[in-house]
Amino acid sequence: MTRRLPRRSLLALALGAALALTACGGGSDSTSASKAASKTPETLHFAVAPFLPSPTDTKAAYEPFFKAIADKVGAKYDLQVSGDFAGIGVSLASGKTDLAWLGPFGYVLAAAKGGAQAIATVEYDGKPVYHSIVVAPPDTKVKDYPKDAKGLRMSFAETASTSGWLIPTYLLKQEGIDPKTYFDYSEGAAHPAQETAVANRKVDLATDYDRNRTAMIEAGAIKAGQSKIVYTSPDLPNDAIAVRKGLDPATVQKLKEAVLATTSPGTADGVLPKHYTGFVATTPDTYKLIIDAAKDLGKIG
Repeated sequence: MTRRLPRRSLLALALGAALALTACGGGSDSTSASKAASKTPETLHFAVAPFLPSPTDTKAAYEPFFKAIADKVGAKYDLQVSGDFAGIGVSLASGKTDLAWLGPFGYVLAAAKGGAQAIATVEYDGKPVYHSIVVAPPDTKVKDYPKDAKGLRMSFAETASTSGWLIPTYLLKQEGIDPKTYFDYSEGAAHPAQETAVANRKVDLATDYDRNRTAMIEAGAIKAGQSKIVYTSPDLPNDAIAVRKGLDPATVQKLKEAVLATTSPGTADGVLPKHYTGFVATTPDTYKLIIDAAKDLGKIG
């Protein structure tokens, strides 16, 4: 006659088998997967916008920062210098770049189209803001831009530039001015070319940003007396340090802490390009002006 085990004994055996399976490795796949998912990638893919006249110049100036960040989070890295302000946003939005240093408009595009997240805003000479400017030859007759600039040869920078296209276009629109009909209009030049075009009197007016003008004068690429600033915008939020959508939250937090800890005097010295002094954390409103301008001009929904 077959003897049946009591119900209590059957439950005990089942529990014991489950515990034994776990002890022998059963269920470890999910634990390992969880650990792997939260691990900092072996190699982080970094990118930086074309802030200086050549990719070589840009890489030399900005790579110490990216190397320091990779060292702090314990990862290898590669660094790409974007060919234009639009390309870096596309790379970030598509997931090819893990972390990027890019202009405000590029970040807003990457956030809208690919879910990129800003973790910090750059400080320049201790301030997290910069300005769009309009430059002209030193003997220009423009005294009250844009009122007395109608019909002049006006060059706007590439259309993915915050200071060279988005903001000057948006601010003119607020005054009821369409720059394409108001000026003898052209667009698409890189920022260094904007300054040299004015210095060489190829155009009457050109958009730029104050940081670029300062850097070119200090590098000897142009002389301060070859042009003058005839318009300065309100404060604009400075460049963003942004991460791609889907990057592990623990890695994002490590990167954010490493970036925000880079300050001057101290850890920023010898790591950040000249005039850059550190970073501040972004808030939901940091890039609101840029978002508003991009929506108004139909660049994002």
